[in-house]
Amino acid sequence: MLEILRNRTFRRLFAAQVVALVGTGLLTVALGLLAYDLAGARAGVVLGTALALKMVAYVLVAPVISAVTDRVPRRALLVGADVVRAAIAPMLPFVDQPWQIYVLIFALQSASATFTPAFQSVIPSVLVDEEDYTRGLSLSRLAYDLESLLSPVLAAALLVVMTYNYLFLGTMVGFVISASLVVATALPVIAPADRSVPLVHRITLGSRVMSARPTLRGLLALNLVVASATGLVLVNTVVYVHDLLGDSNTGVAVALGLYGAGSMLVALTLPRMLDRIPDRRVMLTGAVLVPIGLAATAALLVADPGRSIGWVALAVIWLALGAGTSLINTPSARLLRSASEPANRAAVFTAQFSLSHACFFVTYTIAGWVGATAGQPSAAVLLTVLATLAGLVAARVWPTQPRQIEAVPAERV
Repeated sequence: MLEILRNRTFRRLFAAQVVALVGTGLLTVALGLLAYDLAGARAGVVLGTALALKMVAYVLVAPVISAVTDRVPRRALLVGADVVRAAIAPMLPFVDQPWQIYVLIFALQSASATFTPAFQSVIPSVLVDEEDYTRGLSLSRLAYDLESLLSPVLAAALLVVMTYNYLFLGTMVGFVISASLVVATALPVIAPADRSVPLVHRITLGSRVMSARPTLRGLLALNLVVASATGLVLVNTVVYVHDLLGDSNTGVAVALGLYGAGSMLVALTLPRMLDRIPDRRVMLTGAVLVPIGLAATAALLVADPGRSIGWVALAVIWLALGAGTSLINTPSARLLRSASEPANRAAVFTAQFSLSHACFFVTYTIAGWVGATAGQPSAAVLLTVLATLAGLVAARVWPTQPRQIEAVPAERV
């Protein structure tokens, strides 16, 4: 897998992705602790609302920015987004009201909604060979998992010697280094978009391409499976560790790290696995594993077995949920690449980014508000049902027989 790093352009982009995501991981831990300081046991409400606003930014901002900036050089777009994120992160330690968190997170995540789809759509032009692209996707998945694994470990170490407010400075440093690496990278030149096409048509192009293919409609349902697990873990881990297990801030970082570890273990094995097993079977296996993990979480919350047994159970469940989401997430970009062409690829990747995060908006809201008002077991049960139904829909709409995925030309949508 590491042979792909011989490609100089991909190597620099991958490094930029890693450092930015490490910074984002520090932000995730620090934001949860900040929410707990401001709201105590209702931290899930504050964090769930903040993450829901993040999803609003992703859903509404991403397709508009993609259409409006379709003639902007990718390097300028990526660097500009990093600069905005680096400027906002150090403001967060000074907030003392939840609404201030909401405003800053919305602004920061609007910049992320600009950066991530642009970054993802550039990689297929850098790694043209299918095998190289699969390896690149696995490495990219590992980079995302650093946000859930290495960043919490780093956060746990830093929290021993400093308060969590300093973690926001680490976030800023990550974005600054990311911008510097992108500046030093020569990116492929993408053909300018046809501005004679109406703006509304360009904004909705990606979603129309996705809805035109049964395979990608199945992917849309699988996005809800992933969101169910991610929503539960990111929103309520801080509540579970503090209130159910009676542990410290370091325990929160460790629990999030376990979730990332499960995902990384799968990402490391997927390149060879996908050579032998169809994408459909791999991804639907994840759609089975996630509801099982969510149901086990509900059972754990009801049983309340105590700190020692509770930690062992939580560790196993979080590892399983991380593995299940990675089985779905890692191959998904292969489907997007195969079902698009250079003229509409950025729009398709942006649509997947936007629509998948619409699912996160739903699940973050459920995890935060249902957990705080109806109880944590109720939220876990509801997310279990949601993930199960979404997995069944994906299995039904995705064609059973493997067949070659053909790109959908822009003029057909």
